[in-house]
Amino acid sequence: MPGKCDLCEKAVQFGHNVSHSKRRTNRMWKANTNKVTLLVNGAPRRMNVCTRCLRSYYKVQ
Repeated sequence: MPGKCDLCEKAVQFGHNVSHSKRRTNRMWKANTNKVTLLVNGAPRRMNVCTRCLRSYYKVQ
């Protein structure tokens, strides 16, 4: 699954792994996304949605 939310545009973030000896290596964090079917303008649409948006969506309905 891609690490990008179709609703809020939350995407990949970059940073460093830091070892005990303080050596830094690059790493990335992906958004926690799920592929779900949502109703958009009355029509079902398959989207990658982060879990934060998914929780907010179901609270509204």
